[in-house]
Amino acid sequence: MTLKELLEKRGKLVADARTALDEIKSNTDDSRAAELERRHDDIMGEFDKLDKTIEREQRLADIEKRDTETRKKNRPNPGDGEHRAEDDGEKIEYRDVFHKMLRAGGDVSDLTSEERSVLRKGTTEFRVQSTTNAAGGYSVPVTMLPMIVKSMAEWGPMYDDAICTVLNTSSGEQINIPTTDDTAVVVVKTAEGTALTDDGGSDVVFGTKALNAFTYDTEFIQWSMQLSDDSILNVETLLAQLLGERLGRRANTELTTGDGVGDPNGIVTASSLGKAAASATSLTADELIDLQHSVDPAYRRSPKSRFMFNDTTLSVIRKLKDGEGRYLWDAGDFSKGVNGSLLGQQYSVNQAMASIATTAKSVVYGDFGKYFVRKVGSPIIGIMRERFWPNLGIAGLIRLDGELVDTAAVKHLLQA
Repeated sequence: MTLKELLEKRGKLVADARTALDEIKSNTDDSRAAELERRHDDIMGEFDKLDKTIEREQRLADIEKRDTETRKKNRPNPGDGEHRAEDDGEKIEYRDVFHKMLRAGGDVSDLTSEERSVLRKGTTEFRVQSTTNAAGGYSVPVTMLPMIVKSMAEWGPMYDDAICTVLNTSSGEQINIPTTDDTAVVVVKTAEGTALTDDGGSDVVFGTKALNAFTYDTEFIQWSMQLSDDSILNVETLLAQLLGERLGRRANTELTTGDGVGDPNGIVTASSLGKAAASATSLTADELIDLQHSVDPAYRRSPKSRFMFNDTTLSVIRKLKDGEGRYLWDAGDFSKGVNGSLLGQQYSVNQAMASIATTAKSVVYGDFGKYFVRKVGSPIIGIMRERFWPNLGIAGLIRLDGELVDTAAVKHLLQA
C-alpha cells in the first residue's frame, strides 16, 4: 500500500470512529452502546497502528530516495572505462549476472542491456547440491545486518525547551527566582479630603523559588575489548545512545512527579487542584472544561498553555464530546503537519503521569512556561579506557532541577 493510500485510510478510520460514537444516542440501549464503543476502540487501535506504519513508510521512502540518488551518482558509464565481458568476447553467465543484481540490492538498473537479457532468459542448470549442512550448507555464510532493532518507549516532554522555560547554566550553584502574587490586592475608594491609609496593609509581598542541581547517573557498563573489535556494530556509539535515553527518561520522570525533596518539584506535584472528578475510574467532558477554566485566562492565552496526560488517558479523552455532541479531541492532519488538539489547545502525552485511578492526578493543564527547568551543562557520557583496561567502561550523568514558579499557572484534575 502506498503512502498516499495509507494517509487516505487513516482519514477514513477517523471518520468511521466518529460515526460509531455518533450512533450512540440518549435512547440507545446499553448493549448496542457497548457494541458501538467496542467498535470505536477497535478502529482507534487500528488508527494507532496505521500511524506507526505511515511513519515507518515515510522514513523508508526517504532512505530509498537517498540510496537511489547515491547509486546514480556513483554508477560508472560504459564509455568511461567500465569493463564489460562482452567487449572481450567472454560469455555472460546467468549466475554472474544474478549475483551482481543481488549485490545491488535487487536493483536491475545497474545491469547492462545484455545482462538484463541474460537474466530474463534464466538458466537451464539444475543443481542437486543444497544448503543443508554437508550438502553445501557449510559454505553458506550467516549474514548479520549491521544494525540493531531497539525497543521503544515514549518518555517526553518535560525536558523539551519548546514546552517549559529552560535555564541553561554552566555551573550548579543555587539560583533564586523572586516571585510575587499581587492579584488579590484591591484599590480602595477615597472620600474627598480624607487622608490616605498608611498602615502597610497594601504593601507588596515578595517570595522566592530556588533551583538547585540534582545529579543522576546511569552507573558503569563494561564491555570487552574483543567485543569492541569484533562486533559489526559500533558498541561505543550504541551504548552512548542507550544511556542518553536512560538519562532522558529519568529527567522526564523527575520533572513530572518529583517530590521536591532532594529531587525536582515535578509539575504534577507542584500544581494546585483545579477540578475534582466525580469518579475514580473515568472523567467527563464537563470536568475537562472545568479544569481548563480553573486556570485564569491570562495563563490560557500563553503560547505554552496545554493539557498533559499519559496515552491511556488520551484513549479515554478521544471518546468524549461536549454538550453539543462535538468531540473534544481533534485528530489534526498528519499529512500537513497539524498536530492534534483538545478543546482548541495543544496537549502533550507524558507516560510518567498516572493513569485514571483512585486519587490519581490524571490530567494537568495550564501555562507550562511558568515551569522552570534548570539544566547544568549538557548530559555527559564518559568513556573509561584505562580504568577497566583491557576492557572499556561507559557511564552517563545529568544535572538538573525543576520548579513551578507560579502555582496559579498550572492545575490538575484529581480523581475521586
